[in-house]
Amino acid sequence: MPTAAQINAFLYTFAASVIVFFVIYVLIFYILRSFFRRTEQDTALLIIAISQTPSIAIFIFASLKVSLFQLGSGGIIDWIDRGLTALLIAAFTYLVTVFFTEAAVSYLKDYARKTEAVWDDVLIPLLQNFIPVITYIIGISLFFSTLGVDLSGIGLAIGSITVVLGLAIKDILSDFFSGLVLLVDTPFKFGDVISMPDGSIAIIKQIGIRVTKLYLINEHCEVYVPNTSLGNQNIVNLSRPTTHYAYTIKVSVRVDADAVIATKILQEIIIGHPDTLGDIDEKLQYLDSFAALREAEGDKLSKKEAGRLRLLVEKDVNEQLQTLEQAFEYFALEIKQLEKGGLNSEELRSIQKNYLEILNIVGLAVITERKGKRVRSRLEEQQLAGKPTLISLIRKWYQTWLQDPDLVFEDQSILPDEWEQKIELLKIKLNKIFQKISNPGVDETRLDDYSLKFVEWLHDSFKESNTAWKEPQVQLTDIQGAGMQFSVRFYVDNIQLEHWRRGNRVQNEVRREMVRRLRQAYIYTLG
Repeated sequence: MPTAAQINAFLYTFAASVIVFFVIYVLIFYILRSFFRRTEQDTALLIIAISQTPSIAIFIFASLKVSLFQLGSGGIIDWIDRGLTALLIAAFTYLVTVFFTEAAVSYLKDYARKTEAVWDDVLIPLLQNFIPVITYIIGISLFFSTLGVDLSGIGLAIGSITVVLGLAIKDILSDFFSGLVLLVDTPFKFGDVISMPDGSIAIIKQIGIRVTKLYLINEHCEVYVPNTSLGNQNIVNLSRPTTHYAYTIKVSVRVDADAVIATKILQEIIIGHPDTLGDIDEKLQYLDSFAALREAEGDKLSKKEAGRLRLLVEKDVNEQLQTLEQAFEYFALEIKQLEKGGLNSEELRSIQKNYLEILNIVGLAVITERKGKRVRSRLEEQQLAGKPTLISLIRKWYQTWLQDPDLVFEDQSILPDEWEQKIELLKIKLNKIFQKISNPGVDETRLDDYSLKFVEWLHDSFKESNTAWKEPQVQLTDIQGAGMQFSVRFYVDNIQLEHWRRGNRVQNEVRREMVRRLRQAYIYTLG
């Protein structure tokens, strides 16, 4: 039995531990929290919030365990010590699990939004479900081991059962590893529109450990496809490389009609629809001639007015993009000429000055911070007075697009999310080039390559400033009996909108307008 002196020492130690804990608790969960609130550090605030309750338990168990040393050892004291250690393991396990599922996953999701990689968008939700299971298994094993439970027999039994189960569930394991392959070599990401082998159109909703969840648009239902089956299929991703999608309509006109006039009418119809791709000046010219578009209702604009406003802003965006592309091409040419024989300090300053002028086109400026002897520079958004920038025009464009009366509720977040992510990627890439130019080092002779690769990225992954090759194409494909067969091919601007039915609506409106205009010209005939 502990003596009176040992009990007093236990109480004093426990009281001292509680006081220390109280000071640390106040420091972390009040003072530090107030500091992070002022600095708007969301991740730090989240970590503090989720760790508050388990931290109390950990401090209490740790205080009791430290104080217990004052009571000596042996007998019930050892059992209490083991119990406290087991409880500490349980509390730590819970803290680690909550930290990962709440704070780490939140940070990783924010990081994934800023990258172009697809695998991280798919991998993070899987880790969110998988890591806690592993953590709890390890925690439970340590918990019982600390209490003296012999797990070797259980381990052997589990090993034997695993062999039997492995043979019984080999198909499930095959699906599991196929899921891992899909994560490593990801052909799609969440929200992508894919075409199934049977011709149905589906949306990727979730990639699980064993199955992938798809949403079938036309059937309005979910289907679960085993990963092995999905991995063996030829997957057509309609969302790659862009959300533009081509449609083809077959139409017949009278054989005695003027083929040139018929072609001109069909081209005007396609170009006149506000949701197809084409030369913007021509689209604005023929927009009013397109009939049967949605009229204004309540506080909503008419389809034509909303389309006109969007096209006008998009024209400004394209012009700004072309200015940026040309500036980078001249910039790369200048670097290529200067880098022969290496860059001296004067040439490097000239390059840096020209790059800052390019950043003005985008709407970025250099912010310099001094921390002690270290000076750190980065790019931040900066709106120039009276001068539109690429970033401001992009935001104005998608905000104008949101006035489209055909958009549905979910589109109000899809468009901003898509373009804000692209803006963030734009800033990251420009910042990387800025860091390279500021400290070229071994990359001194590759600065022009970085500039040209950026222009390539702008065209391929950000926004095309010129979509000439995607303009409507009208071809006379055949002449049969009393009719000439025309094939009309056009691109819709974003098939993900309107609950993935934007393309179907545009196709229907175009076909309807074809019938109206061709009948009006007395040259329509049934094919």
